[in-house]
Amino acid sequence: MATEEAGNQYQHHMAIPWHDFVTDDNVTPARAANIVERSAIVGRIGLMMLGCGTGAWRVRNSMNVAAETLGMTCSADIGLVSIEYTCMDHHRSYTQALSLPGTGVNTARLNALENYVRDFEKNGHDWTTGEIHQALNKIEHIGGLYAPWMVGLAAALACSAFVFLLGGGPVEMLCSFCGAGLGNFVRRKMIDHKLTLFACIAVAVAAACVTYAGCFSLVLHFLHVNSHHEAGYIGAMLFVIPGFPFITSGLDLSKLDMRSGLERGAFALIVITVATLVGWVVAMVMHLQPENFIPLALSPLTYLLLRLVFSFCGVFGFSIMFNSSPKMAATAGLIGALANTLRLEMVDLWNVPAGPAAFTGALLAGLLASLARSRVGYPRIAITVPSIVIMVPGLYMYSAVYNIGLNSLNVGATWMAKAALIIVFLPLGLIAARIITDPKWRYKS
Repeated sequence: MATEEAGNQYQHHMAIPWHDFVTDDNVTPARAANIVERSAIVGRIGLMMLGCGTGAWRVRNSMNVAAETLGMTCSADIGLVSIEYTCMDHHRSYTQALSLPGTGVNTARLNALENYVRDFEKNGHDWTTGEIHQALNKIEHIGGLYAPWMVGLAAALACSAFVFLLGGGPVEMLCSFCGAGLGNFVRRKMIDHKLTLFACIAVAVAAACVTYAGCFSLVLHFLHVNSHHEAGYIGAMLFVIPGFPFITSGLDLSKLDMRSGLERGAFALIVITVATLVGWVVAMVMHLQPENFIPLALSPLTYLLLRLVFSFCGVFGFSIMFNSSPKMAATAGLIGALANTLRLEMVDLWNVPAGPAAFTGALLAGLLASLARSRVGYPRIAITVPSIVIMVPGLYMYSAVYNIGLNSLNVGATWMAKAALIIVFLPLGLIAARIITDPKWRYKS
């Protein structure tokens, strides 16, 4: 028992005692403090931004704003969970290395931090070190806005909508709703208990697939539906799609933040690999097969309207999973409904290849997000990523792994190539939108 309690109390990543850097009288402006105290402020802001899941460019920009306001220059090397930076003031310099125990997404905290950094740039010259750390303490305590059952319900809504957009019908949507809801509930509970990444993914995906199979067995027994509806089990595991790392990886690489971009891309591949392999094993055990969905007898106009509705529902659900406020999630949902419906209609009606269609959808999402940012002030990344996560080809990636596992290498490679093209085009669409609408992003200086 004593050993177990000691293990629960042990922290591999030790907490940073930020209060140890506050040595002034809380009257003198932080700009007049010593370089250690000012550098600690810069590092803490950067580490908090990184912990929200945003990309290296935004983290560095926030650190630069803080450093310039405090009378310093800053050079930072940013990764997925760590920052090494140096602050310089005349002939003095101070270097620190900071790291996080893990990575995640918290758009509510990101929104508060971005608002704080803008306020810091305007008024931070007169703030004291103590006041700054007190304000950061309040922002740091912005945790999950939703209980685990609410996050599970959001995943259920998102994945059932996702299944319809992939071509599934009411049976697949119902079973995916149950599977994704329970799977994400389990994952959230495991995350709250600080269990390791692989365990959270594996158990959550297994729970989702098994729940789908159980629900489908009940539906098959009582309603005598077609057995081909079992193909929708893939939709029940799509809540694990690492949307933020996927997209921020491409954005960072476009700005030559190679370390951050490659690390985020590697993290996304790890999540996808673990999830698809676990899903494949469960499918083998439960005798599930990723077949094509049974076509729905719907008119083009009905399809268009339902795609708008379910695209909104899917993006709204993913936004809630990212800890967005309901208003922020609704904003992302509206953008995603337009962008994703345009993408799907381009493929179906105009026979546009999936890659260019994904680029167009992401471009529209980025342009609309920039317009929304100027109106309501939400972080651009907090709106764009949820709106295009629903475009990530999770079905293609899973089908690739499934067929490769069965030694159907040609089929698996075909699915993998389709997925890769869409994955590449999605961040390119956002990058193009940023170049068009963001003067800071447009230049390399």
